[in-house]
Amino acid sequence: MKMTDNTVLITGGTSGIGRALAEAFHDRGNRVIVTGRRQDLLADVADRRPGITGICLDLNAPHSLARVAEYVINRFPNLNVLIANAGISRTEDITADDWNLAEAEAIVETNILGVLRTVAAFLPIIKQQPAATIMATGSALAFLPRAEFPAYCASKAFLHSWLISLRHQLRNLPIDVLELAPPYVQTELTGASQAADPRAMPLASYISQVMVMLEQGRHPRGELLLEQDQARRWAERDGTYDRIFAAMNPA
Repeated sequence: MKMTDNTVLITGGTSGIGRALAEAFHDRGNRVIVTGRRQDLLADVADRRPGITGICLDLNAPHSLARVAEYVINRFPNLNVLIANAGISRTEDITADDWNLAEAEAIVETNILGVLRTVAAFLPIIKQQPAATIMATGSALAFLPRAEFPAYCASKAFLHSWLISLRHQLRNLPIDVLELAPPYVQTELTGASQAADPRAMPLASYISQVMVMLEQGRHPRGELLLEQDQARRWAERDGTYDRIFAAMNPA
């Protein structure tokens, strides 16, 4: 993936990892478009980074993506980097008497169908570019789950598998298909407490390492995974799955 002179679209780009990526790509001389649901956050991005274009997008609204895709394709015909980053995470207690599928369905709608719909909407223009990249934000939890986040971890496992197939099908086109698999990072993905949790990796440090991996082309099998998460990635192969799972999910 080239790191400059791209036109980059990032869904879920108004906060957390998406926003940090947007700023990092903008710093490297790329044209950057971010989408998000909240107008106040889009306005804040525009105020702080006048060169970044912000567009309101609700991936769960039937006509929102089609409208945004038409606008972007007409205004930014050189779009060559798509980062499907929008996602949500929620705990679920399946043992609770009042447990139902509402939380899981919302996660599937955003984390799975949102990514598939985004790729489907922009793939036609991506395929026209001489060099392009599709990246989706997964999670290191795709490889070994935290049991209190069952639907979230499963949604990221789905994306991991789906991206492997997408990469294979697009192998004869000049399109890199990458999977961003973050560890526990200081963002508000699960709430304000995560952003201040000293156990979580500082966001700036994480993005800095990701950009270095991209610059160096250091993403075997298309996976952008930190060294500290390799043990989880290969736990089944290495026969350490049960031990690591128990450590992550104490009884």
